Amino acid sequence: MPTHAENQSTAPYAALYLAPHLDDVALSCGGQIYARTQGGERILIVTVMAGSPPRLAQSAYIAGLHERWQLAGDAAAERRAEDRAACAILGADFLHLAVPDCIYRLAPQSGAPLYNSDAEIFGEIHPAESGLQAEIVQQLRALPACGQVVAPLAIGHHVDHLLVRAAAETVWPSSLCCYEDYPYVEKLGWLEADSLDRWRPSIYTVSEQARQVKFDAIWAFRSQLSTFFGSREEMEARVGGYIEEVGGERVWCKL
Repeated sequence: MPTHAENQSTAPYAALYLAPHLDDVALSCGGQIYARTQGGERILIVTVMAGSPPRLAQSAYIAGLHERWQLAGDAAAERRAEDRAACAILGADFLHLAVPDCIYRLAPQSGAPLYNSDAEIFGEIHPAESGLQAEIVQQLRALPACGQVVAPLAIGHHVDHLLVRAAAETVWPSSLCCYEDYPYVEKLGWLEADSLDRWRPSIYTVSEQARQVKFDAIWAFRSQLSTFFGSREEMEARVGGYIEEVGGERVWCKL
């Protein structure tokens, strides 16, 4: 069952930010979201792959990731708690959809995990998941009313990012905006590899206060930090460095 922050308002959201995973939007868009909520805009962060894993989802790959994250039991529940804390820091509402992370998704016939290595999760969507995009489309169509939708560009070619972007383009074919997936966009050439001929870039400036709040929101995802950063100092240096390089946070919108 999807869960969301309590909110008494029935007004439409200014924007929905779609996250494949529970840290993607904070990493990529935390500064702009804080600036928008501080300016009085209602923002909803929707994480698609936030579901708890099936009971039978076990593999050496999963065990290795859980060990790195220092999470036991229902790791997805722990990560959802991290997201609630991060969204509170940013001043945004949250919605957790029930699709499991790709590492937990199982083959229908054998029950074996579909993705068992970094190479596979950054490879092609497994043929057994041919119907998953349509399921995500159905869930996106049921989201609250909003003025803007911001989805991942899918820089880095992670299968979950690919699924969310494709589903979003199906639902909002002419009005979609997309953010640059951080930290994958740091890798030289990955942004250029995306076809952006018919997209217009917009830069959200990030004030010093918004930058610090973004750092705090990223730090709330304590289980994920070891995947990308060796320390908070490294995180702040790299994230801050990309903000300086871009001039803020860049979002691309369809022409």
